[in-house]
Amino acid sequence: MNALLFSGIIIFTGFLFGELAELIKLPKVTGYIIAGIVLNPQLFGIIPNNLLQHTQVITNFSLAFITFSVGGNLLWTKVKAMGKTVLWITIFESELAFIITFIGFVIYFTFFDNAGMVLTSGLIIAMSVLLGSLASPTDPSATLAVKHEYKAKGVVSDTIMEISAFDDIFGIINFTIAIAIAKFYTSTTEIDLSSPFINTSIEILGGIGIGVAVGYLFSYTVNFFKKETDGALIVMIFSFLALCFGIAKWLGVDELLATMAMGVVVVNVSNAREKIFSIIEKYTEELVFVAFFTISGMHLNFTVLSSSYLIIIAFVIFRIIGKTTGTTLGAIISKADPKVKKFAAFGLFPQGGIVIGLVLVVQSIDGLKPIADVLTAVIIGATVIHELFGPILAKFALKKAKEI
Repeated sequence: MNALLFSGIIIFTGFLFGELAELIKLPKVTGYIIAGIVLNPQLFGIIPNNLLQHTQVITNFSLAFITFSVGGNLLWTKVKAMGKTVLWITIFESELAFIITFIGFVIYFTFFDNAGMVLTSGLIIAMSVLLGSLASPTDPSATLAVKHEYKAKGVVSDTIMEISAFDDIFGIINFTIAIAIAKFYTSTTEIDLSSPFINTSIEILGGIGIGVAVGYLFSYTVNFFKKETDGALIVMIFSFLALCFGIAKWLGVDELLATMAMGVVVVNVSNAREKIFSIIEKYTEELVFVAFFTISGMHLNFTVLSSSYLIIIAFVIFRIIGKTTGTTLGAIISKADPKVKKFAAFGLFPQGGIVIGLVLVVQSIDGLKPIADVLTAVIIGATVIHELFGPILAKFALKKAKEI
């Protein structure tokens, strides 16, 4: 197998489709996913099926970069300044999307459709809680593109962008909890009822602890060597992210929370924080996104997708209900501007980015393999819908709010 040849095909095809998507006013991530679908071994056979078995290192490294960047949004001065409106809306829209999607799918799988799977009560809980957690995150890039294209300014567009930047944090924490619950309900061995809570606490606190330690070590290393050239900083970023993710995986704690916590520490402690995150955005972000999302599309199982379209539609509907209800309640409690209460939810529908990474984590967990393909198909299918219609709804909201 000529791995380098196929790697070149994957990266260039992803890049090409991303540029084509941008030409027709769609987010680049949509183009990357479509490129992956075109290269999917089940479709044309351009990429051999056995290559997918060797892509986990790339997806893990990409996840490390993505979660590190998410943590980099949590600059303390920025968090203090975000205000109660953003805080309340973020909590309610992310958590109600989780809860409503979870409850909705428990009912759905119990009484309606199971996509051809044999679902025990334990698998129903596992599927539902994972889908619920995956409903939390929002992709800010689609709304940001609309905001920049139409030069939108105002309270609605600002609020949407701030919420989008922070609700990925809740999404990662929700997913960590959901994984622990799903493992418990799919386990074939006797487990004490308190174990999911104990295990979740260990995974969350352990992951945060590793991330904080590596974040401080990275910040002090950068200061000690005083290497401010772009090349040297890229080397240190790559090495410490790999160390952080790898140590967390080795110790059995949450790798995503570890790399996110590392990002939080670096953005608040390092004197070179602006240079570090600007280098990631300038030099590595697009390469990571191209490789990651193109490979994500290649993991799509068309057989499962064809039997999961009703679940995809249900996921989109449950998530919209959760986001809309949560945004409205958060706006009411925080006494937000009436325009925020009325229109902000429309800008929170796009979804991609971190949610694709989270669902691919399920693929590597042995006890969850019976449901992994369905989860991947649902999330990738829903992401395409969200990324196609999300920008349209965001433009509608900003136009109605008279900010365009």
